[in-house]
Amino acid sequence: MDTLATLPLVQQLAERLTAQGLTLATAESCTGGLIAAACTELSGSSIWFERGFVTYSNEAKTALLGVDPALIAAHGAVSELVAKAMASGALNRAGVDLAVAVTGIAGPTGGTPEKPVGTVWLAWAVKHGEVRAVHHLFAGDRAGVRQQTCEVALQGLLDAIPART
Repeated sequence: MDTLATLPLVQQLAERLTAQGLTLATAESCTGGLIAAACTELSGSSIWFERGFVTYSNEAKTALLGVDPALIAAHGAVSELVAKAMASGALNRAGVDLAVAVTGIAGPTGGTPEKPVGTVWLAWAVKHGEVRAVHHLFAGDRAGVRQQTCEVALQGLLDAIPART
């Protein structure tokens, strides 16, 4: 994980969350906790970072986040609906204001013609708001896919923070 690349995003995120008194949780599959690690790299993150769920297996997605196994069976773990369910599950189970979820195929194996290596779904959930998901097809090796996923996840968190009223 290139912490130099993510640190500016985490610093911005910390400032915004702290200013609004908001808290965050992560739900990660293909990144294996890298987003949570980037967040907690910053001193004082305990003010706004509540917890991270590493749900690499389908069973973990169900047990820890409440993702319906039928949803995974019907759409696959790497899908829009599962990413959204992961984000919602993290938001609700952690009791936070904001959550991000990622699920994907970092490689070098595991890809299919329909879901090649580099396929990642990211979702962001906001308390009392909607859940938004995006699909990316990242290029590069396993480390590159994971790094790019972290950067997009952090930027999406910045974009998801509600405007101050």
